[in-house]
Amino acid sequence: MAQIYISLGTNINRDFYLAQGLHALNKRFGQLSLSSLFESEAVGFSGSPFYNMVIGVITSFSVEQVAKILRDIEFAHGREQQAKKFSPRTLDLDLLLYDDLVLTIPAQIPRDEITKNAFVLWPLAEIAPQLQHPLLTQNYQQLWQNFDQSSQSLRKLPLNWQPK
Repeated sequence: MAQIYISLGTNINRDFYLAQGLHALNKRFGQLSLSSLFESEAVGFSGSPFYNMVIGVITSFSVEQVAKILRDIEFAHGREQQAKKFSPRTLDLDLLLYDDLVLTIPAQIPRDEITKNAFVLWPLAEIAPQLQHPLLTQNYQQLWQNFDQSSQSLRKLPLNWQPK
């Protein structure tokens, strides 16, 4: 069994796709550990604000299987096959961590965005504060404390999702 962390983002019909994404993840992986829900400005393009959070899951699926499951969930919920990297999203699911693996294929693990974006690092530090980054000598709480928190606007919102 592997401990994995997934980031979830949406800036199109946010309440709907947030709930749909969480239900789909719950159906595929079972029990979810959820960070708080955050709202952030779009990064890398002009667009509507995003909802973001991080989800922790214990799974027996391989990295390849998880990557495919996440893509399938995205496509089933309106993500376009040829969507640009910096563009609006109905649902964006990224595998951040898979145990302490370091990979480039089938996905970059650990994801580069962990240490670059507050909307990934803060929720990850919230649900896995003592977990150490597999390439750095710091845990996620330390990384968040050392992050320039004034560089990206982020605010916590209430999360009203319940598993079905």
